[in-house]
Amino acid sequence: MSAKIKIIPFGGVRENGKNMYAVDVNGSIYILDCGLKYPENELLGIDVVIPDWSYLRENKDRIVGVFLTHGHADAIGALPYFLSEFNVPVFGSEMTIALAKINVAAEPKVKKYDDFHVIDEKTEIDFGDVVVSFFATTHSIPESLGIVLKTDEGRIVYTGDFKFDQTAKPGYQTDYARLGAIGQAGVLALLSDSANAENPAMNASEQTLAESIEETFHYRDGRIIVACVASNILRIQQIFDAAVKTGRKVCLTGRDLEKIVNTAMELGKLSFDDDLLVTPDQLDALKPGETVILQTGKMGEPIKAIQRMANKQEKQLNIQPGDLVYIVTTPSHAMDTTVAQTRDMVYRAGGEVKAISDELNSSGHAYKRDLQLMLNLMKPQYLIPIQGEYRLLNAHAQAALELGMDPDHIFILAKGDVLTYQNGQMGLGEGIDVSDTMIDGIGVGDIGNIVLRDRKVLADDGIFIAVVTIDRKKKQIVAEPKITSRGFVYVKANKDLMQESSQIICKTVQNNLDNKEFDWGHLKQDVREHLSHYLFEQTHRRPVILPVIMEVNQHHRRSSKSKNAKKAPEKPAQAPKTHKTKGQKTDTTQSGQHKSRNHRRRRHGGKQHTAAPANKSEA
Repeated sequence: MSAKIKIIPFGGVRENGKNMYAVDVNGSIYILDCGLKYPENELLGIDVVIPDWSYLRENKDRIVGVFLTHGHADAIGALPYFLSEFNVPVFGSEMTIALAKINVAAEPKVKKYDDFHVIDEKTEIDFGDVVVSFFATTHSIPESLGIVLKTDEGRIVYTGDFKFDQTAKPGYQTDYARLGAIGQAGVLALLSDSANAENPAMNASEQTLAESIEETFHYRDGRIIVACVASNILRIQQIFDAAVKTGRKVCLTGRDLEKIVNTAMELGKLSFDDDLLVTPDQLDALKPGETVILQTGKMGEPIKAIQRMANKQEKQLNIQPGDLVYIVTTPSHAMDTTVAQTRDMVYRAGGEVKAISDELNSSGHAYKRDLQLMLNLMKPQYLIPIQGEYRLLNAHAQAALELGMDPDHIFILAKGDVLTYQNGQMGLGEGIDVSDTMIDGIGVGDIGNIVLRDRKVLADDGIFIAVVTIDRKKKQIVAEPKITSRGFVYVKANKDLMQESSQIICKTVQNNLDNKEFDWGHLKQDVREHLSHYLFEQTHRRPVILPVIMEVNQHHRRSSKSKNAKKAPEKPAQAPKTHKTKGQKTDTTQSGQHKSRNHRRRRHGGKQHTAAPANKSEA
């Protein structure tokens, strides 16, 4: 009986980052990578985005384990959140597992998790129906691996992040013989990195990049602030080497970077002399031409950190006139606008900007010819381009077509697509619902599209708050509407708009009070609709409108006071005393009786309104 295989992307397709793919073989689920992505501009206030694993929750007993390709955030960043729900083993190279442990240790829920397994390119793990093995690849972090799932129908190969570089040093070298052997044994499906598929030009070798960094350090007189991704171990080594050769000291910024550097040192993946590193306090004793500041920013994202330095928002390390900001990372195209804004900020602060990508074609991902070489080595029956926006996946598909691959054997998937192989045929089955899970502060998944839409409206058009006090029994508006606006219009300069808005509110509220079938929800919705129509007509903006309706029963207040006045015991004449009980404000009459100014609040129709105080509130 032939095996039934399903391939399901939970992220990493038609987007940058957030790599996570599930391969289901005869009911056993193998998770390949568990990454996050940093939010685009429209995700207001969101810290990071992780995959949605609702489907995996329903099938948690079938998960075999998580298999990691490398230690960057797009491959391991979501692991702490995943492990807080799924108690499964995690497999990866020594460096990858060390970085994964740092990530997991930062999450209180999974601090005690310790089911990590270190593997290498020679490891084979037999799970019965599937044998999992690995192969060495070249990337910007050491011990990067590809993953092979050997099934009865052939091998499913996941490349992870890779490129080909003939000058790569030990720890970064690709095992070409192993790739050829995998291809000879028969590959059913290849899940291949597409992040640089649009690029027709060859990547600069890491040796060339190292020489360029050293040259920049040599010919620059002032301070150099290097913007780099924290987990790009190869680039950090090149920076350290260039600093040593040009007589400079390096100052590290942030605990994240220090943890990664220390971990890499302990594992022998980074090497430098102890006296190379200095603290921010020691920088003042050095000449500007003797210093390098390595800025990686929070979560390894350096561009926003450079913006803070340019705006003088850092405590010790801000950009000064004469500084060079040297960007040695290659941001995604989605960050182009942010990078351009950052450059402008640096120049305003008196610094200069240089990016390594301005002069050299630098990338940790395979360009078009590298992708075609991988296809020729693997000879897969089916190709699934992964990791990249749609245009990149499509560029990868076009590169495969140039090699004569059958277009019906290339699948550009979306999140939640289920690619099924059974009885010798591969095709799309019924998909599953996979969305994004937003992380905002300590909240995981509590921010959805509705909240994001409201945040966008607030950012674009502001908020308009109208507070009205009514007496529902008398069917009267007790106090004129009080209107507050933030981020919509300047109130003092728009008195006519506010006056007309107030009249519309009064008319709408009165109409609802006169209606026999009075309903709080209908009243608020009515106010919103009438106000929204008028404000858009006048301003062509749609602010968030919040009607707040307060209710007061004046008749009940008077009768309550009168009734209590009769019950009050007579006391000898004495100076009146004033006192407060928690949550209420009182004043004292000449007879020693107290009038409560506080109204006990209660919920009605989903919004807050005010009711008369109970007799017990008398002092």
